[in-house]
Amino acid sequence: MKLVIPVRRAVERMRPYHPPLEGRTGKLRLDFNENALGCSPAVRRALARLTREQVAMYPEYEATRRRLARFFHVRPAELVLTNGTDDALRLVVDTFVEPRSRVLLVEPTFAMYRFYAELAGAKIAALRYDSAMQFPLQKVLRVLRARPCVFFLANPNNPTGTLLGRSELKQILEAAHNTLVVVDEAYFEFSGVTVLPWIRRFPNLVVTRTFSKAAGLAGLRVGCLFAHRALVSVLRKAHSPYSVNTAALVAAEAAVREGRFVQQYAREVVRNRQELARALAALGIKFFPSGGNFVLVDFGPRAPTVLRRLRQRGILARDRQADFGRVGLVRITVGTRAQMRRLIRALRELWKS
Repeated sequence: MKLVIPVRRAVERMRPYHPPLEGRTGKLRLDFNENALGCSPAVRRALARLTREQVAMYPEYEATRRRLARFFHVRPAELVLTNGTDDALRLVVDTFVEPRSRVLLVEPTFAMYRFYAELAGAKIAALRYDSAMQFPLQKVLRVLRARPCVFFLANPNNPTGTLLGRSELKQILEAAHNTLVVVDEAYFEFSGVTVLPWIRRFPNLVVTRTFSKAAGLAGLRVGCLFAHRALVSVLRKAHSPYSVNTAALVAAEAAVREGRFVQQYAREVVRNRQELARALAALGIKFFPSGGNFVLVDFGPRAPTVLRRLRQRGILARDRQADFGRVGLVRITVGTRAQMRRLIRALRELWKS
């Protein structure tokens, strides 16, 4: 059917985003970088205490903002509560990106950077990770001289796992005189590398965090955007007043009160990431070092068969061939010790056959 109302040209040109297949309940979910264990018992208890009156009211943010600001060691005026990281990215684009503004990306990376930039009609300046998944630092520094509007940078990067250190991040921020640099720290708990304390030093820096990964709140959609207070005051003007729901606020507060759960889970994931790497090396399967809760693996031409047979065994992994333009590359989320040993047993059987 032909639409009567003309569609914006930016939308017509966009490629649709294709999330993983549904039907994931009850399976070993190693395809979406979620917390494979689930949220903490403290979060479950807090959600169970929600009253009918709270559910019926529009959410109130100030108390949660103050508590989360204390947890993250920032001021409330330096924090925006968002509906996951996606909402934070869209807020940045809505506030700063005009049609035909230049947005810098290093791909493959989180698909929502390009998604929101293209939706706004921006021009994408896209660099690439090399075959070893190395970050093209010198090329980025050269492009920053041309003053793109925004540079979106995931650290660690999804799906490559690439992690930049503070030295490289400092070079980028010092070169970005007229560019807003958005450092997405969705996987901070697994890498330990952060530039959050730098938001007062660099007024063009935005840092985003999410409760979807280590804290296990992906189904509730809650995140944080941090920046210099002058930048935050502008961003809040463009932000929807009720983007984060009451249940998400309650869960986020419970998650930070019981912070040991997240810390213990993150430590276990890092140990299990190392165990998975050793198992892959022993099988002769190529993989790339990762700072996140996942590992990018190269199964070569056998990847479609491996993915299909894993799924038959109730194990889900993420095919990333569309990102790299070739068959073989698969991203595997790292979960608990028992989950990883189940995966490793399956891989040993499949690879030998």
